[in-house]
Amino acid sequence: MKLNLVEELRWRGMIHDMTPGTEEQLQKEMTSGYIGFDPTADSLHIGNLVPVMLLVHLQRCGHKPFVLVGGATGRVGDPSGKTEERQLLSVDQINHNLECQKNQLMKFLNFRDGENKAEVVNNFDWFLDFSFLDFIRDVGKHITINYMLAKDSVKKRLDSGMSFTEFTYQLVQGYDYYWLYKNKGCKLQLGGSDQWGNIVTGTELIRRKYSADGEGEAEAFALTCPLITKSDGTKFGKSEGGNVWLDPEKTSPYKFYQYWLNASDEDAEKWIKFFTLLSKEEIEELTRQHKEAPHLRLLQKSLAKDVTIRVHSEEDYNQAVEASEILFGKGTTETLKKLPEDVLLSVFEGVPQSEISRTEVEQGINIVDFLTEKTSIFLSKGEARRMLKDNGVAVNKEKAKEESQITTNDLLNNKYILVQKGKKNYYLVVVQGSKFKV
Repeated sequence: MKLNLVEELRWRGMIHDMTPGTEEQLQKEMTSGYIGFDPTADSLHIGNLVPVMLLVHLQRCGHKPFVLVGGATGRVGDPSGKTEERQLLSVDQINHNLECQKNQLMKFLNFRDGENKAEVVNNFDWFLDFSFLDFIRDVGKHITINYMLAKDSVKKRLDSGMSFTEFTYQLVQGYDYYWLYKNKGCKLQLGGSDQWGNIVTGTELIRRKYSADGEGEAEAFALTCPLITKSDGTKFGKSEGGNVWLDPEKTSPYKFYQYWLNASDEDAEKWIKFFTLLSKEEIEELTRQHKEAPHLRLLQKSLAKDVTIRVHSEEDYNQAVEASEILFGKGTTETLKKLPEDVLLSVFEGVPQSEISRTEVEQGINIVDFLTEKTSIFLSKGEARRMLKDNGVAVNKEKAKEESQITTNDLLNNKYILVQKGKKNYYLVVVQGSKFKV
């Protein structure tokens, strides 16, 4: 039995607006729907996961998803939600970004087989030979200036100044929908609530153009999802370092995992519905258990696990968990030594660092000298000795003694030594002049 997409999205809180007749259309037949993705970067970020999940649910409910990559619209720029006109990218930059994004989308959707397998389309293919004069004659005449000025995305920008390029964006996006409707049978466009104006321009263009061209009545539908917010008022998808990207080179799997793990209870309860494929019953049970013992952070852990595995891998997830345990006192020397350099540096980003030469380490350094003269982790030898005597110092998660020596056997990734002073104070010592390049 085919799942009801609207029902599925409704209980997840993923419907903001919907045109009349959308649910009936989706129940009537397999329906093709699409979402456009903006090629402004060579990676998607977690804000893009909302439209991605809309397409995932569309396909899971038996419908056919189209991923529209904006090879043409990326050359213009969508004003929706923007306060100023953005810098335009070169053709080569856009094509590179599109290729990277397509590879990421393949992790979420089935592009391989079945009647409803996903397809990627690029609007540059149909705009390539479309002249400006043909466009304003065949498309522009169907939408009035008054209609375009009434859009929120336009109203908000008029006072601060809006270029003709951006003003025409809704027409260009509307023509995308018309082209996909006519050539691919797409009857549904989905997107974020900030795209509602652009999307209904498309439904209106289809209706008017079909009528004017004598092709009869045309029915096109729209469905938008709420924009994700955070309970503390900060922007969803942003961390101290900027966007949380899906590309592991831009945001490490450890940081990615930590973003979800650090969600507030209120956000985790909402996000687990948006970003996982857990059933309603599973989520209700997790929520119930979480409320009984919120300190265990069951919702956050379930959310972080699900999303990290799907975006990265189970191995990356396990590594992120082990890394988290090291930082919060539960990890062992063995797990620390297994961490790749990039994960190690991600975990201990921001902790105080000091440098020491490899030659000194090869000769062996007494722990007290190492902690004071060589690294200044302790201001005096007396303080270092007292802390060592009280088992308050650990090197690579192992308790150090006053007679301990620091040697090359202590190197992590042939380059680092981790010192822990007390329970929470970490120091990363970087050994310069390592044998191997890292």
